[in-house]
Amino acid sequence: MIRSFVLLLLCAVSLVCYGEPEVITAKGIALRGEPKYPDDFTHFDYVNPDAPKGGTIRLHSIGTYDNFNRYAQRGTSGAGADELYDSLLIASQDEIEVYYPLIAEKIEFASDYSWIIFHINPKATFQDHKPITAQDVKFSFEKFANEGVPQFKKYYSFITSIEVLDEHQVKFSMKDANREQMFSLFSLKILPEHYWASRNFGDPIKDVPLGSSGVTISDYSYGQYVVVKTLDDYWGKDLPVNKGRNNITYTRYDYYRDATVAFEAFKSGEFDFWQEGEAKNWATAYNFPAIKNKLVKKEELAHSIPQSTTGFVYNTERPIFKDRRVRKALSYLLDFEWMNKALFYGQYVRTTSYFTNTPYSTSGLPSEAELEILNPLKDQLPPEVFEKPFKLPVTNGDGYIRDNIRIALQLLKEAGWELRDGKTVNAKTGQQMEFELLSYSPTTERSAAPLRRNLEKIGIIMNLRQVDPSQYINRVRTHDFDMVSFRYPALSYPSSDLKILFHSSFVDSTWNSANLRDPAVDAIVEGIEKSQEDPDKLMVYGHALDRVLLWKYLMIPQWHLSAFRIAYWDKFSRPETRPKYDLGQDTWWFDKDKAAQLGR
Repeated sequence: MIRSFVLLLLCAVSLVCYGEPEVITAKGIALRGEPKYPDDFTHFDYVNPDAPKGGTIRLHSIGTYDNFNRYAQRGTSGAGADELYDSLLIASQDEIEVYYPLIAEKIEFASDYSWIIFHINPKATFQDHKPITAQDVKFSFEKFANEGVPQFKKYYSFITSIEVLDEHQVKFSMKDANREQMFSLFSLKILPEHYWASRNFGDPIKDVPLGSSGVTISDYSYGQYVVVKTLDDYWGKDLPVNKGRNNITYTRYDYYRDATVAFEAFKSGEFDFWQEGEAKNWATAYNFPAIKNKLVKKEELAHSIPQSTTGFVYNTERPIFKDRRVRKALSYLLDFEWMNKALFYGQYVRTTSYFTNTPYSTSGLPSEAELEILNPLKDQLPPEVFEKPFKLPVTNGDGYIRDNIRIALQLLKEAGWELRDGKTVNAKTGQQMEFELLSYSPTTERSAAPLRRNLEKIGIIMNLRQVDPSQYINRVRTHDFDMVSFRYPALSYPSSDLKILFHSSFVDSTWNSANLRDPAVDAIVEGIEKSQEDPDKLMVYGHALDRVLLWKYLMIPQWHLSAFRIAYWDKFSRPETRPKYDLGQDTWWFDKDKAAQLGR
């Protein structure tokens, strides 16, 4: 679970005792500063509270599915399975890390983070109308800890006990917890004990599970489609956080073999909405009749959302990639400037940070404050960390990369590889350098093809292996790959969740895709965890981590676009104000008049 929250409190202090921690009662909770919305707000600013309800939106999914348990340890869950459960609180989409009441109507906690009490809304019910109780919250946490992914129990090791105080109050006691760790509990999904008590949480579920949210799966055919239905009798539909959201009654996901087939189906009106991920398509593929006849709208919506970090990620425990010089050398063979001009129509920007679009992105040389963190780790870090700003290799974009090839060959030679008869071979064994890029999507292979051609110029073989999504997930989980095209989640700030991504104690996490086991990175991540209550120090630690990860060359960074590229059949309307940090598609509604004009 890549969700984390830091608290700067808001609301009133309900009790102050000399020598004892303060007891704080709050509703809205902010990462920093104060929440935008007061306790008595009625709806978010980016919704239409009077939006009409009803209608259907048809979407698509790629691949297949075999069960409806989003948290199963094997198999692939169907579309909508991750929407079946509400959390204790919910984030707004026009603030970063600010949360408001959902199942829990308020919280009460000690200022030293030794305990927190969640007050469950007495009106909250599961989809069978049985009440959501404090016992269900306790059960949910224990179910995730005992039968969910191992990382859950490890991350929440600071929880010492859970006590049901009464039907609507549950208390979590904690040891040595910080603000962020305490408030990571906000995202806990609440499960019905009367459904899950007799079932193993790690097993696939073939039937639709009983949920706690405002949607269920009303129809499905394995491998073909899933229909998600908004429930009219959902207890929380008029809560401020839900007002004006989830306006469309039915969302149908049709499954397609690959994105190429799916796009053809979209063009012919088989489904309604398409978010474009391919620059070439955006530039050349939107001249079909429905666009020309203004039946389909095409829009590019700029944003400043923190970006995920995508790249060709090395399995750093593979013998071929253990040496950083090899990883660095191969980065010289990705000609982004040529790709952006020839393939991407100049639409992308190269990703040069793990904190893109945030103040934590590093630049320049380390500051004095950074050096205080980095100097004790000097023997474990590349010398470049201290000597020069990080910059990715660049070209003039004409496709000729002789200078980069020369640098790459020199780095490979230093690492024990040499060029013989047009092949890069191990100087001791004579074995040619060869590795596999694992993927599940044809688009990955298309973006990797220019890199493969440049590798071939110096006799390195990169095999492209495409497998089905289930096999891909299983192989990534077990680090059974040489290289993958992987997307690290967007990082709004340096949180303790970074342990899951980069710390050696979480090496078995699916998110630690680089298989990273690095003492220097461990130390910085641990410093981040200890500095959550010190914004100035957190800024320095963020810069230090970004700098070190970049110089470690865990990946060949790819590119990003700070805009949504969308196309949709013109039978929907949306509020005038879009949320600052999201597309806000859950605020759209089905427009009967527009649909009638389309004849749909």
